[in-house]
Amino acid sequence: MAESARRKAGADVDAAVRELLLLMPRMASRVKRIPVPEVLQPQALAPRHLSLLSCLLFDGPMTVNELAARLEVAPTTVSLMVGDLNGKGILDRREDPSDRRRRIVAITPDQHDAIAAWLAPGAAAWRRVLTPLTPAQRRLFVDTLRAYEVAVAEEREH
Repeated sequence: MAESARRKAGADVDAAVRELLLLMPRMASRVKRIPVPEVLQPQALAPRHLSLLSCLLFDGPMTVNELAARLEVAPTTVSLMVGDLNGKGILDRREDPSDRRRRIVAITPDQHDAIAAWLAPGAAAWRRVLTPLTPAQRRLFVDTLRAYEVAVAEEREH
């Protein structure tokens, strides 16, 4: 690659970095402004709860191990979150009819509509922007966000 082409590529990357450094805080701010439904406000839900609730809302009831795999965390972490949300009346743990030793975790019926209404705007926005992309473009987008998350963690360690 010629030196001028290398400089242009570097300038293009720097321009994209500047644009993203402006965009990411605005995106985070908008997400934080999505109001928590009144019925859920006293529950002091954290972002980690949002991910867990999203999995249950979109994929339905599942075991703690299945949730842990989806959330990419340890089963003990999920078990603690489930216990917390179960105590708040947001989640229900019931026996798996096919294996009585396992517990199935689900959103309680009386909280389901509030959680769905809370998460729907974000899901609708993602669908709107991802639908026009090809599967390969969607994969690239998600992979890029994952790589950014890893890179930020690595930079903080140095």
